[in-house]
Amino acid sequence: MGMTMTQKILAAHAGLDNVKAGQLIRAKLDMVLGNDVTTPVAIKEFKAAGFEKVFDKDKVSIVLDHFTPNKDIKSAEHCKMCREFAVERDVTNFYDVGEMGVEHALLPEKGLVAPGEVIIGADSHTCTYGAVGAFSTGVGSTDMAAGMATGEAWFKVPAALKFNLTGKPGKWISGKDVILHIIGMIGVDGALYKSMEFTGDGLKYLSIDDRLTMANMAIEAGGKNGIFEVDDITEAYLKERVDREYTVYTADEDAEYEKVYDIDLSELKPTVAFPHLPENTKTIDQVGEVKIDQCVIGSCTNGRLEDLEKAAEVFKGRHVAKNVRTIIIPATQKIYREAMNEGLFDIFMDAGCVISTPTCGPCLGGHMGILAEGERAISTSNRNFVGRMGHPKSEVYLSSPVVAAASAIKGYICSPDEL
Repeated sequence: MGMTMTQKILAAHAGLDNVKAGQLIRAKLDMVLGNDVTTPVAIKEFKAAGFEKVFDKDKVSIVLDHFTPNKDIKSAEHCKMCREFAVERDVTNFYDVGEMGVEHALLPEKGLVAPGEVIIGADSHTCTYGAVGAFSTGVGSTDMAAGMATGEAWFKVPAALKFNLTGKPGKWISGKDVILHIIGMIGVDGALYKSMEFTGDGLKYLSIDDRLTMANMAIEAGGKNGIFEVDDITEAYLKERVDREYTVYTADEDAEYEKVYDIDLSELKPTVAFPHLPENTKTIDQVGEVKIDQCVIGSCTNGRLEDLEKAAEVFKGRHVAKNVRTIIIPATQKIYREAMNEGLFDIFMDAGCVISTPTCGPCLGGHMGILAEGERAISTSNRNFVGRMGHPKSEVYLSSPVVAAASAIKGYICSPDEL
């Protein structure tokens, strides 16, 4: 029996000719990632185990993004711990305020992840990098500590689901709508500890930003990882960023998949996830009138330049509804500068939006947009669990940037076509 993309990558990094689903392996790592929330725990475990040096100073990334700029004394202490550790171990890829960005936007932008590589990160959305054909997955802080010290991690080889994408999506359809449709279809445990592998002719209509969004939310379906076939779109993106050799893996024709899903992108409608799970999806024509108090456009899911450009297309010449707070969060410093230079900030500010420094901020209920009791927010982030963005009795609705922008203008959830 042949192997999937994920299985081939894991076999190569384990030094094996082949692997099969359920097999336990130990694989070499190309990158170990942590942030200001998870790295302090990893540092304590690293030191408790008696480790002194990281296995490769160029293959560890520490990004301070969740509570930065520091929202309180405790977050400042966590960041200080990360800062001191990075300096003492001469960690090359350490990103602090002024240079940082939301980690899962920053690493691809910097060319720190590439096809065929194995990446672990002490953050569940590390699965994002499958968008460029890598195997990447989230781990706990203890595994991060071991990875930083040894350059290896253990895995149970995942079984796989295949998503065959066909057709050309409509004007307002983005990767966010595609992945919300999939999660609504299979559920939040529909891909539990499985590899979600994306292929098909429809890929040519999905930009790298679309793919990063979709791979990012593989974890919302329970997936171990999400991964896309590498094509010309991928190569064009990598050409400007990655200056090292990498290996592209393709699935064997006889690779084994537990299930194959055929999805016609031309049939999809803008999709919204209702509280309090990403699987609780409705197409825009099923939403009804849901009044909102806040709109957040950003996060590791939808804070990239293309996301901001699409939102600006909706905001241009319009103004947000009275009493709707609208927060725009470019995901990295580079994206911030590009958006500013393109004139997007003028559009956002004329529309009554506020623009934040890059941060995870409100996505995890950290800062820069916490919800009060009874408030509703539409957000381009990836999770809408109870209390995710603030008060346990608040509600979060997930959508694409264009739906979020249109909703901010109307004051209730709607499609840009309703403006």
